[in-house]
Amino acid sequence: MSYSSYVVRDTERVPRWSLTMAWWALFSAMFWIYVAVASAGAVGLVNTLIGMALTVATYGAVNLVLSRYAARTGLSVELLSRSLFGIVGSALATLIFAATAIYYAVFEGSIIAVGFQKFFGGELNLWYAAVVLYAIPLAVGPVQRWLDRLNGILLPIYLIGLVAVVIAATTQFGAPTSVFEVAAAGPLPGWLTSYLIYMGVWIMMMYTFDYARLGRQKDQRFLGPVTFGWVFYFFTFMVNGAVGIYIIAATGHEGSETGVVDAFLGTMGFFGLLVIFVSQTRINTANYYLASTNLDAFATRVFNLALPRWVWVIVTGAITYLLMLTNVVSWLLKALAWQGVFVTGWVAIALVYIAMTRRSDRMPEVRRSKLPAFTWGAAAWVFAAAVGIVLTEVAGGTVLAALAPLITVVLAAVGGWAAFRATPPRTIDPAESLELDEQHMR
Repeated sequence: MSYSSYVVRDTERVPRWSLTMAWWALFSAMFWIYVAVASAGAVGLVNTLIGMALTVATYGAVNLVLSRYAARTGLSVELLSRSLFGIVGSALATLIFAATAIYYAVFEGSIIAVGFQKFFGGELNLWYAAVVLYAIPLAVGPVQRWLDRLNGILLPIYLIGLVAVVIAATTQFGAPTSVFEVAAAGPLPGWLTSYLIYMGVWIMMMYTFDYARLGRQKDQRFLGPVTFGWVFYFFTFMVNGAVGIYIIAATGHEGSETGVVDAFLGTMGFFGLLVIFVSQTRINTANYYLASTNLDAFATRVFNLALPRWVWVIVTGAITYLLMLTNVVSWLLKALAWQGVFVTGWVAIALVYIAMTRRSDRMPEVRRSKLPAFTWGAAAWVFAAAVGIVLTEVAGGTVLAALAPLITVVLAAVGGWAAFRATPPRTIDPAESLELDEQHMR
């Protein structure tokens, strides 16, 4: 049976602190520092802080809903997508999810490789290979068994590193006298531009769904706000972002992905390298896990190819290494922009469905034999994403292009509501859900 494609039963759920430590691996991604610095460089410090605060509120509210629904049903992104979008639509969802997780693995893995190359020298391509080779064994095996322990050990090192880099930067360079005092460029207010930048990483909401289904229902009052909600995103966006903005302003390095590495290495030397290694190792455990499970689900759906998950971990590593050999940043941001449109549309439609069925205790039907290949929900999703991509690519520099993520969300939500009103997704009685893990693969 595909590891990613079954309903998680109550006996397989994870204690709340174990799940919290596993999920909080994502807190330590250097990507959050990079995004905050990029936003501050574009719209200024004040606008970025407002945008981050609104982002924390939005992510906290949305993920509270998604995490509780995932824990109640035990469904994955693939299984819910199967019900909402049909078999073909669910394959598209898993492919986008897997590709995005791989792209983040490329980015975070490249940070480690660049750090080691800058500190020790040598060929960057060899460091890329080393980064992938040590990541693969960490991602093999069920996430419940070891990920919480690994990240529980590494989390204090990262937190100490954040404090240390601020102290070191201040001691060596002095407190910055001006911090990204720039005027916002573009057709929108700066705070809104910053908010829209963070909409580009709504993939975190799909990440949330696949992790939260491992949570016990009795723990939801803790998991909702703390593990997956506003507490997590306050530290992930606000704390990481503030530290990144401060050290870049203090050290005078560029606000690029290599600039962040230079700031850590230049202020703390080997300990800075250790912090980079720890932070990126933590986030890549999640990236490899989610990429491999969704590649597994995609191959099962499309090619009827059921292989052990460790095979897909190796495939994930191979793809990651090959993509590292390209000019990562030149295509990564464009790819993420396109996929971000699909992701925001998925989130909007999932929220609409959850809202429409909030008074029902029935479960979505996920057995392939009971579902169509394609649904009107899938049509609404693809249409909204197509409009978002067209606005992004054709109307560049205009208000419509800048608002493309929000327009996509609105179109997807309205289209999803209309589709589900016309043809509601099939559901089953909760008692039947106990047999889904044996029957849905038939």
